Amino acid sequence: MSAPTGDELVSLMAALASPHRVRILAALAEGRTYVSELARRLQMNRPLLYMHLQKLEAAGLVTGELVTAPDGSSVKYVEAVPFTVALTLDAIALAAQSLTGPAPAAEREK
Repeated sequence: MSAPTGDELVSLMAALASPHRVRILAALAEGRTYVSELARRLQMNRPLLYMHLQKLEAAGLVTGELVTAPDGSSVKYVEAVPFTVALTLDAIALAAQSLTGPAPAAEREK
């Protein structure tokens, strides 16, 4: 895996900044499962779980697949995407060079 851009690093760190999302990833480390089962396992309501899954998916940490059964019912399966992040000062300094978000006021005044 290549070094993340500044925006990717911010998205990744924001996704991991929630205890709920860390618990979701830990549960998905056991393998692919469907959302209702994951909600039961984590004792979390599905709307809240879907909100957290969206954040994890936007950061590239989770993928989802909607599967339709022969009877017409649908089940959403989710799984974690394997990843490794080396979080060092050098990696942060490199990523910061590509940030597209707002710069601090002191940098804008230069």
